[in-house]
Amino acid sequence: MNTLDAYVPAPDRYESMPYRRVGNSGLKLPAISLGLWHNFGDDKPLETQRAILRRAFDRGVTHFDLANNYGPPFGSAETNFGRLFAEDFKRYRDELIISSKAGWDMWPGPYGFGGSRKYLMASLDQSLERMGLDYVDIFYHHRPDPETPLEETMYALRDIVASGKALYVGISSYGPELTAEAARFMAEEGCPLLIHQPSYSIVNRWVEEPGEDGESLLTSAADNGLGVIAFSPLAQGLLTNRYLQGVPEDSRAAAQKSLSGDMLSAENIEMVSRLNDIAQERGQSLAQMALAWVLREQGDYGAETVASALIGASSVAQLDENLDTLGNLEFTKAELKAIDDVARDAGINIWADATASRVHGE
Repeated sequence: MNTLDAYVPAPDRYESMPYRRVGNSGLKLPAISLGLWHNFGDDKPLETQRAILRRAFDRGVTHFDLANNYGPPFGSAETNFGRLFAEDFKRYRDELIISSKAGWDMWPGPYGFGGSRKYLMASLDQSLERMGLDYVDIFYHHRPDPETPLEETMYALRDIVASGKALYVGISSYGPELTAEAARFMAEEGCPLLIHQPSYSIVNRWVEEPGEDGESLLTSAADNGLGVIAFSPLAQGLLTNRYLQGVPEDSRAAAQKSLSGDMLSAENIEMVSRLNDIAQERGQSLAQMALAWVLREQGDYGAETVASALIGASSVAQLDENLDTLGNLEFTKAELKAIDDVARDAGINIWADATASRVHGE
């Protein structure tokens, strides 16, 4: 690839990607969005990153999802994205949804973590500078913070929208009760929360389970006008063919990146193998079936129950395989039952403690 050549996106890029409305808003997201959590730090070649981003946009992926601490090191994914954005995508800014987040560890000291106004506003300013942007389309509070009043965090999100530095705001890893409280608060402020980003997969279904008030997160989000975008729909890589024959040296598990070796128990591998058999019968890879399952029609909101699924990609080939999921998003009742008969919680929700750290806003 000659990166000196000006990038011209594919003219048919909008013809095969379905776009789903996000909650009670006018915004639509591609059914599959590209997350830059892994593979866009300084440990990966910039030209590989460029190829993935170009291919994603060529296939209708209009949403690139980042956070302040994506890397490694922290901040490097935004810096690398900013360089590639300036070189390849700046002229297409109005066709893109770019999101970032703050909430987890970012810099030393008491102001680089949590949900305070100080942290959120400073972090967003840093993110915009790294990416070379005037605004992000979506800015999230990345996790609940039990030490900051909910009002302070929500006021900060409201004021960020008012400042023009974000068009929409959302939350991530909030439980159903806290989501409902935050949504009601923001509605009263005239700045509705747009979106919730939880972990969700065949083997991590906490969003379907009733909380303390008897309502699931999926229901709470929908009832309060938030769309849902699922992260880790492939269970940090567990729901792929990578681990069916052991742990590859270049895998996340080998690198201890969000999928530790103890998550690859014999029981989990047996379950994944049986799920893989079901996927093969559907004519899909396990990863494709896992993505399709998250995007399946369910409940009162049908195909919009989950507006988008976030995927990572370490290569163009992996990206293409995942995007090819869109050719078959339908499940028979028998297939869904077969999946339910095999699947169980795999113990891979490493964000559960953050969610549990705060149930209500008091």
